[in-house]
Amino acid sequence: MEGVISRIPGGKNLRDYEEACRTFSFREAAAELYGNRPGPVNIAYLAVDRQVTEKGLRDKTALFFESGDREEKYTFAQMAAYSNKFANVLKKHGIGKTDRVGIFMPRCPELYISFLGIVKRGALAVPLFEAFMEDAVFDRLRDSGAKAIITTPELRKRIPANKLPDLKHVFVVGGCGTLKKGDIQWHNEMAEASREYEVTRAGPEDPYLLLYASGAEGSPKGILHAHRGAVGIYITAKWVHDLCQDDIYWCTADPGWITGIAYGFLGPWMHGVSVVIRGGRFDAEDWFKTLSKYKVTVWYSAPTAFRMMIRGGPGLHARYPLYLRHILSVGEPLTGEVLEWSLRELGQPIYDTWWMSETGMNLICNYRCLPLKVGSIGKPFPGVRAAVIDDEGNELPPNQIGNLAIEAGWPAMFTGVWNNHEEYYNYFRHYPWFTTGDAAYYDRDGYFFFQGRVDGVINTAGERVGPNEVENRLLQHPAVTDAGVVGKPDSLRGEIVKAYIRLDESYNWTKELADDIRNFVKQGLAAHAAPREIEPRGFIPKDREGRNNRRVLREWALGLDHK
Repeated sequence: MEGVISRIPGGKNLRDYEEACRTFSFREAAAELYGNRPGPVNIAYLAVDRQVTEKGLRDKTALFFESGDREEKYTFAQMAAYSNKFANVLKKHGIGKTDRVGIFMPRCPELYISFLGIVKRGALAVPLFEAFMEDAVFDRLRDSGAKAIITTPELRKRIPANKLPDLKHVFVVGGCGTLKKGDIQWHNEMAEASREYEVTRAGPEDPYLLLYASGAEGSPKGILHAHRGAVGIYITAKWVHDLCQDDIYWCTADPGWITGIAYGFLGPWMHGVSVVIRGGRFDAEDWFKTLSKYKVTVWYSAPTAFRMMIRGGPGLHARYPLYLRHILSVGEPLTGEVLEWSLRELGQPIYDTWWMSETGMNLICNYRCLPLKVGSIGKPFPGVRAAVIDDEGNELPPNQIGNLAIEAGWPAMFTGVWNNHEEYYNYFRHYPWFTTGDAAYYDRDGYFFFQGRVDGVINTAGERVGPNEVENRLLQHPAVTDAGVVGKPDSLRGEIVKAYIRLDESYNWTKELADDIRNFVKQGLAAHAAPREIEPRGFIPKDREGRNNRRVLREWALGLDHK
């Protein structure tokens, strides 16, 4: 599918993109969000308590939750009260401002209550993706120096608490009678805690979130976000996601990633919008049921999910009445195949968005008031300046591929990399540009086109995988003496993890050994990090510094090498 899609009904909020670019400033958004009121500048307060104390929405449903036999809903007043309770639990156990608290749970109400309680207490939430295995959990908890963690009995098995001297408290949701010695039962503590709590006042630069993102080289990076990010999340939820109070919103991203936090609940709640949270594994028909049952009007998902829904069967959506008025995409390039399906089967296009863990908010997007260009991630958000620069930091003209860069100063810009100031400043080596690590170009109309990662990070089904982390795990397997990992194009997932290994001479290459190596990575890191293809080679290519040569590895994956 090619070309421009122009016959699109406009949105409810942003009506004139060009006018907004001329007149808008983030100060205007801050004034709209904060107003003249005594409430604290704390993103958790802005998300839930403000809806109760100022907006008259105490009895409105904030959260619809469904997973298996469990089906619940919570009002804004309940979310405010329960998160106050957990803030008091943290206070009781000596957890205070700037302490790091991990969250390692599947999607459930207790996760969101805990997150809000952590932030109200002034501590830093450290979300961990529920698919992480022991090595990945250990690396992130060790680096963050987390003082406490909230988890479930099943995931508790993956937390090596005895190897983490900073970890003093493990709160377990459920599992009464099966706790390990020293663990704390979450529900028992909550039952005894007060609903009253004075939310910790936070300055705009005070951090509330420490989120780990995969890098091409080295360990995962702890990305710090501050309370001032609320301004950017708020206004993009309004103008990009087009949210209004009568919407029902479903963001399918896991809250172990930035999307599932910023737009999974914080952004919509700041607008008083009800959100849907769906647990369990992906099932195409179940997702259509969910859209229909909760009368979802705005839906934010990923191209891989859309492709899996397409493959769920033609006409599947027709079995369920849908109420969608706006669909958005994130995480990987949106293909013409998916757009064509959306227009044909759902009667409307999907609007792609671009951003990343470090940016904290949508930055380059497609908008309801502008035509869509197939394959484009859109135009910069009003108040944001984007460019394509060369390796020396010089701006490039239209239609030349280079480094996608954003001028520093947007409100949700990350404030640091935990324990690694050098890495933080490297992002701004061409100041005032923040260098994203993505390759892109823009056309003469100002539309940007994503061209992949410059730094070798693999984007598989919308999740970032650091090749170095996978290589390190592979090298722990006794059959592997060297390893190189790269992304290989895939029609369903965008990319898959492809591993090239040099085999120890004492081993013979078999399918069983390949499965064993794959499971070894899966058990140490996560299922999405496990190589879907493993290929033995006589050597792994290196550059002059002795590091894996990712350019050659990419050529191998594309079949451009000559064995």
